[in-house]
Amino acid sequence: MIKEIKKISKNNLDFNNLEKYHLSIQLSLDGFSFCIANIHNKEIDYFSSFEFSDDYEISPYKQLEFVEEIFKNETILQHAYKSLSVTHFNNLVTQVPSALFDKNNLANYLKYSIKVLENDFITFDELKNDNIVNVYIPFVNVNNFLFDQYGSFIFKHSSTVLIECLLNEFKHKEEPICFVNVTNLAFEIVVLKNKKLALYNIFNFKTKEDFIYYILFIAEQLNLNPEEFQLVLMGNIEKDSELYKIVYQYIRKVSFYNNLSYNNTIEGIYTHEYYTLLNQI
Repeated sequence: MIKEIKKISKNNLDFNNLEKYHLSIQLSLDGFSFCIANIHNKEIDYFSSFEFSDDYEISPYKQLEFVEEIFKNETILQHAYKSLSVTHFNNLVTQVPSALFDKNNLANYLKYSIKVLENDFITFDELKNDNIVNVYIPFVNVNNFLFDQYGSFIFKHSSTVLIECLLNEFKHKEEPICFVNVTNLAFEIVVLKNKKLALYNIFNFKTKEDFIYYILFIAEQLNLNPEEFQLVLMGNIEKDSELYKIVYQYIRKVSFYNNLSYNNTIEGIYTHEYYTLLNQI
């Protein structure tokens, strides 16, 4: 089942000249989001987000069926665009120091954390502002579908965009900062320390207790005192949510991501929402 979460359209979007705009898409097994931005001023003129749900765990094949259905119903996606960028949100990713990276050994980097099949397509992103390479398995079947629709495009793992942007924005901070980026059924956690990436991980969760357990576990592993370190919340989480309430019980310094100079915003979306999607512009 596909559920539309949010749709926002500005009056100044020129539907007759969409080939002048940039299309940004984020893919995950539990959802699909996209936005359309003016290339010249990087302002977002259209935004739409969907969640997927089913009676069983969603497979890549079911994910493709959902994406195809969205494209069938959303005529705005059936147009040509000036450019397209796509991010893949999944847990099929690991970070490798650049000094140890060999593009001929991609499967070896992943096999210790996930099950890698012989026919899996593995690729990598080099982070621009740190000596790290992201090795991951993208949603190849959806990539192929998008190629048939639009031709060639740029794609990255969502964590590449997340880590690069946070490192760039907080490059002068030496004290540890922990960022938690929540989706429907999972969350990413990024810890920056001494102007570097100290940790990235992604966890699936079902309950609020799962959610706080993983955060406190990471804090313990990195010797972060819950009374002292900063926790910045992003994504699908609000102040009146159960997730926020339980975090606030255990961690003293909790805030929502809020960059007042952030240009890629649209009325109806908080600055802490859809961070990786909006930062593809």
